[in-house]
Amino acid sequence: MVEPFKNPIYVTRPFLPPLKDFCKGLEEVWDSRWLTNNGPVVTRYAQELRSFLAIDNVCLFNNGTLALQIGLQGLGISGEVITTPFSFVATTHALYWNKIRPVFVDIEPDFYTIDPEKIEEAITPWTTAILAVHVFGNPCNHDILSEIAKKHNLRLIYDAAHAFGVQINGKSIAHYGDLSMFSFHATKLYHSFEGGLLTFNDAKLTRIFDYLKNFGFENEVEVVMPGTNAKMTEVQALMGSILLPYLDKMIQERESIYHLYCERLKEVAGIRLPIKHAPSIQYNYAYMPVEIEECRFGMSRDQLYEKLKEYNIYARRYFYPLICDFPCYKNIQVQDPLRTARNVASHILTLPIYAGLSPDEVNQICDIIIFIQKNH
Repeated sequence: MVEPFKNPIYVTRPFLPPLKDFCKGLEEVWDSRWLTNNGPVVTRYAQELRSFLAIDNVCLFNNGTLALQIGLQGLGISGEVITTPFSFVATTHALYWNKIRPVFVDIEPDFYTIDPEKIEEAITPWTTAILAVHVFGNPCNHDILSEIAKKHNLRLIYDAAHAFGVQINGKSIAHYGDLSMFSFHATKLYHSFEGGLLTFNDAKLTRIFDYLKNFGFENEVEVVMPGTNAKMTEVQALMGSILLPYLDKMIQERESIYHLYCERLKEVAGIRLPIKHAPSIQYNYAYMPVEIEECRFGMSRDQLYEKLKEYNIYARRYFYPLICDFPCYKNIQVQDPLRTARNVASHILTLPIYAGLSPDEVNQICDIIIFIQKNH
């Protein structure tokens, strides 16, 4: 018999620095009385990110959704954009708010990213871009996507919300594509309470993004375009700045948890564990996704999901349902049958993983999963 957890174990929990360090940082904010509008902490944080990512062009936002919306608008994306249905719904919302029609194509089965083989057949005269997602921090097949984008004169945009800290051949994933958006939401591996980041190749976009996130102001009396309010605050930037030196430690802790799950669950029938990455990829272990194969495990993913709650374990069905199946997008015709995406969405379960989740707790979660299977 296994015991449930006394306190809830959620799929994630934000890492926080020592409170004294954050309070010390707040003294600078209090002394300056500069809370927003590109203050000294935001300015310094942007430079820290440039150095960390080894990239020149960055722009900070109050959240990742607005960052992506503004990124699409700043690039002048219109018409149709080929994208994935297997993502958080904000990916498609950003297209909607720019009056862009999403064209959904299937994903590949190993890392759940957009399937390059499905893209070209979905291109029409109205296609202007590919919006791909590094799902769970797994890098998309950039080489092939880049070739397709160049061949058809399309912009290549990455929703990298899950991928901060990921590297390919020792270079940050921020260097790939025309533009990448990173989310610094509190549920992410790395956060700034709430926040978002755009990285991009064209330095001229910096001024456009700055206009768009600050109401379009050129100066005190001149507005040059209809922007919105998407600025990062000083307090958000302070959290991001303080946490940046902890990133390697957070990734290392998650890596240990990830491998412990794999070791404990590798012999459990009906649980499909994540595929190993190529040696060239430095992964960030942002999520712990498994697939539950009902015929072999003995119960469905949804049954296990509900049963785990009885033991105070709150896993998540990321991503279910598919974006194209939400009522607000039911009117969009989908030509691709999305066989892989639908199969994955019906089997995927992300298990708890975060810095501070102890080996004993991971072992207890695994014990409970095995106990549930044996006693179903």
